[in-house]
Amino acid sequence: MDIVGISEEEQDAIFKVVAAILHLGNIEFAKGEEIDSSVIKDEKSRFHLNTTAELLKCDPKSLEDALIKRVMVTPEEIITRTLDPEAALGSKDAFAKTIYSRLFDWIVEKINVSIGQDPNSKAIIGVLDIYGFESFKHNSFEQFCINFTNEKLQQHFNQHVFKMEQEDYEKEQINWSYIEFVDNQDVLDLIEKKPGGIIALLDEACMFPKSTHETFAQKMYQTFAKNKRFIKPKLSRTNFTISHYAGEVTYMADLFLDKNKDYVVAEHQDLLTASECPFVAGLFPALPEESSKSSKFSSIGSRFKLQLQSLMETLSSTEPHYIRCVKPNSVLKPFIFENVNIIQQLRCGGVLEAIRISCAGYPTRRTFYEFLLRFGVLAPEVLERNSDDKAACQMILEKMGLKGYQLGKTKVFLRAGQMAELDARRTEVLGNAARTLQRQIRTYIARKDFVLLRKAAIQLQSCWRAISACNLYEQLRREAAALKIQKNFRYHTARLSYLTLQNSAIIVQAGMRAMTARSEFRFRKQTKAAIKIQAHVRCHREYSYYRRLQKAAIVTQCGWRRRVARKELRNLKMAARETGALKEAKDKLEKKVEELTWRLQLERRLRTELEDTKAQEITKLQEALRSMQIQVEDANARVIQEREASRKAIEEAPPVIKETPVVIQDTAKIDALTAEVESLKVSLLSEKQASEEAKKASADAETRNMDLAKKLQEAEGKVDQLQDSAQRLEEKLSNLESENQVLRQQALTMSPTGKSISARPRTTIIQRTPENGSILNGETKPAHDKALVVSNPKEPESEEKPQKSLNEKQQENQDLLIKCISEDLGFSGGKPVAACVIYKSLLHWRSFEVERTSVFDRIIQTIASSIEAPENNDVLAYWLCNASTLLMLLQHTLKANGAASLTPQRRRSSSASLFGRMSQGLRASPQSAGLSFLNNRMLGRVDDLRQVEAKYPALLFKQQLTAFLEKMYGMIRDNLKKEISPLLGLCIQAPRTSRASLVKGRQQASAVAQQALIAHWQSIVKSLNNYLNMMKANYVPAFLVRKVFSQIFSFINVQLFNSLLLRRECCSFSNGEYVKSGLAELEQWCCYATEEYVGSSWDELKHIRQAVGFLVIHQKPKKTLNEISNELCPVLSIQQLYRISTMYWDDKYGTHSVSSDVISSMRVLMTEDSNNSVSSSFLLDDDSSIPFSVDDLSKSMQQVDVADVEPPPLIRENSGFVFLHQRSDL
Repeated sequence: MDIVGISEEEQDAIFKVVAAILHLGNIEFAKGEEIDSSVIKDEKSRFHLNTTAELLKCDPKSLEDALIKRVMVTPEEIITRTLDPEAALGSKDAFAKTIYSRLFDWIVEKINVSIGQDPNSKAIIGVLDIYGFESFKHNSFEQFCINFTNEKLQQHFNQHVFKMEQEDYEKEQINWSYIEFVDNQDVLDLIEKKPGGIIALLDEACMFPKSTHETFAQKMYQTFAKNKRFIKPKLSRTNFTISHYAGEVTYMADLFLDKNKDYVVAEHQDLLTASECPFVAGLFPALPEESSKSSKFSSIGSRFKLQLQSLMETLSSTEPHYIRCVKPNSVLKPFIFENVNIIQQLRCGGVLEAIRISCAGYPTRRTFYEFLLRFGVLAPEVLERNSDDKAACQMILEKMGLKGYQLGKTKVFLRAGQMAELDARRTEVLGNAARTLQRQIRTYIARKDFVLLRKAAIQLQSCWRAISACNLYEQLRREAAALKIQKNFRYHTARLSYLTLQNSAIIVQAGMRAMTARSEFRFRKQTKAAIKIQAHVRCHREYSYYRRLQKAAIVTQCGWRRRVARKELRNLKMAARETGALKEAKDKLEKKVEELTWRLQLERRLRTELEDTKAQEITKLQEALRSMQIQVEDANARVIQEREASRKAIEEAPPVIKETPVVIQDTAKIDALTAEVESLKVSLLSEKQASEEAKKASADAETRNMDLAKKLQEAEGKVDQLQDSAQRLEEKLSNLESENQVLRQQALTMSPTGKSISARPRTTIIQRTPENGSILNGETKPAHDKALVVSNPKEPESEEKPQKSLNEKQQENQDLLIKCISEDLGFSGGKPVAACVIYKSLLHWRSFEVERTSVFDRIIQTIASSIEAPENNDVLAYWLCNASTLLMLLQHTLKANGAASLTPQRRRSSSASLFGRMSQGLRASPQSAGLSFLNNRMLGRVDDLRQVEAKYPALLFKQQLTAFLEKMYGMIRDNLKKEISPLLGLCIQAPRTSRASLVKGRQQASAVAQQALIAHWQSIVKSLNNYLNMMKANYVPAFLVRKVFSQIFSFINVQLFNSLLLRRECCSFSNGEYVKSGLAELEQWCCYATEEYVGSSWDELKHIRQAVGFLVIHQKPKKTLNEISNELCPVLSIQQLYRISTMYWDDKYGTHSVSSDVISSMRVLMTEDSNNSVSSSFLLDDDSSIPFSVDDLSKSMQQVDVADVEPPPLIRENSGFVFLHQRSDL
């Protein structure tokens, strides 16, 4: 105030007046004793009244009378009446408003005088500051006047903008059309038009003393009923709505009459005029007598309209410029932009309408010089042509491809957005040029710095390397001298120590070695004797077992080969009867068969003779050794007896002095005994020599036995060669049979009696008799085949019966297999018995290679019937193990159709040949279980290693088995989910007793509360442990167990995390500790279950672990968003972190969540994510798919050796399943 020229006395007076107005507002009134009278309410109000009078320097009594009394002047008399409390309160408010209005006018006038204006100046600059359009919940007379002003200014603004656009277009002589804009003249007529405007009706209502706000409102309803800008609300009798340019505003007409009246009460004027304060008296100068007697009424609305009209005249005479101020948010904080609020401000300020008018024409315009100066870089070639500015601008715009622009006399007119496009092109060109310059300059500077730096570095390196070389030389010289000194000293010390230790060690070693040698000698002596005894016993036992096994194998092989050869011979003879072309081939094959049979019998006879000879020699040697041992024992016994007798004789002999002859006789007797002992020793030595000779003979026999074994191995090699030749002969025979079949079909088509010929059987079984020849007990009998048996009409029936019996046998075997696997067969050595039995049976029956079979469907139906009860987890786990094992075996065994496969006709013809049936019988017949170890190399693991060619039923069976495996896996997983789902709902929120114990502290928590705290979690751990033990007991592959628990832990993570985000009572500090303790139970169980069965299941709980960790950390307000999102909770999204942060509440320590800045940053990031079309869902989804494939399962499982599995008791003794014992017996 000092700056604007207000003195200290005037400032003091201003402050007193303002203080008096404030005290005046604290005065209250109460009812007086008389009717319609009022008095000061209490002492407090009296104090404020006296203070106001003191500040205004007037009489307190006069002030009180001016507030609660009125003087009415009539022609007859002057009447003084009192006011009721409500009227007194209105009088007080009018008094305060009058003082404040006069004070405000005085300050404005003082400021204007202080600023000063030159009346002779030709130009002035004025600032009109107005907020803009107002629309509140309750709008009164003030908002009506402000919005009336905005309507006037908006009309002036539109006309001004339109006029400037029009003048500019006409001046430049461009083609333009009329621009339409919204004209709000009808709203101005509604408000200010005489005599029917709202202000005129308001002034008219204020003229009549009996007018009320209701009568004023009804008058407006009647007058403006048809005006489209005036709207009557349905639920109010005094409100009215005006449709302004910025929107509809509803006004309350309750206080319009009171606020429109502007007159000073005579008592107030007289009181303040008589004030002793010159400043207050100056605010209220004495009025002339004529004006005091005239009407006291003055309309604020009319006066406001006149002031507004004067303002519009001033604006019309000047050149206005408009500045629009926008408030970005209502909380007055940075970095917050409220879209709805901004749009409303722009609409109320008329900015949107102005933009629409400008954009309708050419909002951007530049002179030719300015345009070329700015955008000449876009087309340098245009500037070089020295053409005029207008043509150059035309060329630049055409080169840029712009449309819709116009060129005036001196300016270029561009449409909306074209200037931005040109600026973008210009920025791109300048940026490329700047980058080129920067690149060259930076290259020069970098090269210069590099050369200087390299030169300095080379100098520094040379100096430093010289210094380092000198230091290194000095150090090496010192180290060499020190090493010499140390070497000599250590040599002397080590030499002394070594000599002392050597002497001591030699002494100790001598004693220890002597003792060890004696012990070793005794042990070797005993061991040698035991080894000899064990060697003879084991040799005899193993040789006996070998002989029995060899004899049984030879007998079995010979019998089976004889049977197969006879059968094949019959078939060949029958084939020879139909066609004579194969007779010569048949004779050759029969000769080869007989030759092979003769060789086999010869080999067997040689083996038998060799074994008999060896057995006889071993028996003779053992008997000789036994007799020698008996003689040695007898000799030792006699020697002992003689020694005893001699000792007794010496003891019983008389003294030498008395009987000298006896002594002589005894001495002679002793000499005789000594001689006899010596003779016995000689005989013992001879017996030992004989024993040594017997041992040598035994060793020679063993050597001969080794030679015979080598010969036997050579014979086995010959047998292998014979088998190879037999296979080649088999292929030739199959070719001959195929040619024979072709010739026979051609004969049938050419012969008129083909019907009768085709009815004849292809083969006839010929029983071999003793006359034809047979092989019994390893002996060969000569046989001569007689005439071929002539077939009769009954032979087809005899041929169909074995085939029918074979199919029935096959069906019985399948029924027995289905019955067997329908039971719980259990496991053998950790391998599922049912899967191994099914696999070996199907492989033995060649079911994978047939075009049509029902055994696969029956197996699938058996598995489906076994798992009909989805709640029986033991059965599901049992069949899950069997299905996975069987599927793994099929994956390694089956293969698709390849080029190496033969046609079905070729396979049938090959299997029908002699040696084909022989090899097939040796591989798959039940009688082949007793073959000797000679053929073990040929038969061992044939079915395990070879791959079969799968037909459609086998591939379909594999697909069905895969579907059942996935179904059983899903049923076990879903059963576990159903079991733990109710417990998860209880685990997300701590029990009340447990929460109370947490609040009181861990030291005060009782054992019962601690037990209740983890009871539900222990139930979940118990369920997981039960399922783990169940799957372990059924040998479910560890790969499937890991997948089950990975999905279960993922399900627990989804359920707990989603419940945490959806329930605010769960986002507390104590509840976080509760969930954290439960997760510790799960982690402990994972450690107990080991990684083999759990795998990475613990990592599936990462969301709930990080969320719980965020709940229980301290000092959350100090954490930044970077620390939370990158260190504490890197897995959680911004939406999830924002949800947890806003829902968090600490029921234990009363701490706060993260700071408001972090929350604001999260909200900004969420807004950016929503603008970038990023998913805003903060919940997790549960994955219930099958997380593995058949290849993954087969690769993860170990190879199963099905040969070591013991067959079940139901089929163990059945002759149709003898092939199951093949590998287990060997």
